[in-house]
Amino acid sequence: MTSRPASANQVANQPATPSRTAVRLPLPPRYSAHEPLLECEYYERGQCRSCTLIDTPQDVQLASKLARAQEKIAAENWEPPYASLRAAFRNKVKLVVTGTIRTPKLGILGDDQEGVDLRDCPLPSAGIRTAIPAIARFITDCELQPYSVRHDTGVLKYVIITESPDGELMIRFVVRRRGVQGILFKKIDDLIAAVPNARVVSMNVQPERKAILEGEEEILITAEATLPMRLDIGTDGTPRPLTLHLRPQSFFQTNTDAAAQLYRNAIDWIGECDSVWDLYCGVGGFALALAAYSGAREVIGVETSQQAADAARAAATELPQAVERADFIVADAAEWIAGQETGPDVVVVNPPRRGIGPEICEWLENSQVQRVLYSSCNIETLARDLAAMPSYRVERAQVVDMFAHTAHFETVVLLAR
Repeated sequence: MTSRPASANQVANQPATPSRTAVRLPLPPRYSAHEPLLECEYYERGQCRSCTLIDTPQDVQLASKLARAQEKIAAENWEPPYASLRAAFRNKVKLVVTGTIRTPKLGILGDDQEGVDLRDCPLPSAGIRTAIPAIARFITDCELQPYSVRHDTGVLKYVIITESPDGELMIRFVVRRRGVQGILFKKIDDLIAAVPNARVVSMNVQPERKAILEGEEEILITAEATLPMRLDIGTDGTPRPLTLHLRPQSFFQTNTDAAAQLYRNAIDWIGECDSVWDLYCGVGGFALALAAYSGAREVIGVETSQQAADAARAAATELPQAVERADFIVADAAEWIAGQETGPDVVVVNPPRRGIGPEICEWLENSQVQRVLYSSCNIETLARDLAAMPSYRVERAQVVDMFAHTAHFETVVLLAR
């Protein structure tokens, strides 16, 4: 749980909290507006303020996010916001390691550059919280000296932990230099004994003294290289199994339930179609969901990471409905699309916070693509990109509360020409 961008719940630009007169929205049946808010000892003590809206009732949080989205985007139909779980919803944490070999702290850096141990943060999933104390003891046993930003000493910078819906873990140790893998290989059996649900363990090498979370080099410590994320993206009691394979440097949404909602929307909103391009496809979530369950005859995913594309291909082999329909290309999305003379029926984009940018917007605006599904974690760049494509109208939209208790949220829209 580092400062942003390492943690999705760390708010970079501190927006105003919702107005006292904000409209209240009805919550899903599993919630009551009168239930106590999330309790966090770190927030109460002023040690961590990542969850800037923790004192705001969840229905007011959702209403405020919906209002912000509606100010920026004129949609013909706004679906009710999708509410996140209040606690234990994060499937991934990025923990700064500070302190000493004897007493390592796993959490964030405070304003004074000293570490704050957040092992009892209520946001991570149960398996992650259970594993953190054992990982701290493992750090001591391996005599891995925590890195000091102030003094530029030590070796261990971060521990990154991801939990799958099955309760399996991926544990990554981010270190300053090669050579540390020796002790990790030597003591891996001790770590597995202490954290038996650890499936993938790796070491990432990040030698630079700058705000970069991880480096390019990844060394696997375990034989297993991927973490299966088994989702059910079905609706109305009809199961739609979807398994994605995460490798150590793969991107996946930090809120598993919210990610599943995005895939459901894609299937249900797009419906029948002949062809789909999924730009920024990552490990293939949207592409595979549509290839398996939308009836699309051809789906092409475009992704810059060879590792992610390989993971998507592996996942496709496990979906009989998708394996003959889905293909994955390693390329820059803007460069690849610029070389295409004709387009598909539907384009799906789920870009980084910076948005899809002018090149892709211009290509889509001048194309014959009839529909675009755009999922964005930045309402500002989403609104900017939509303004650059005036030939499309926003047919449907939904706020998905990917980052509960913060001012951040995901917005998914369906554009129709």
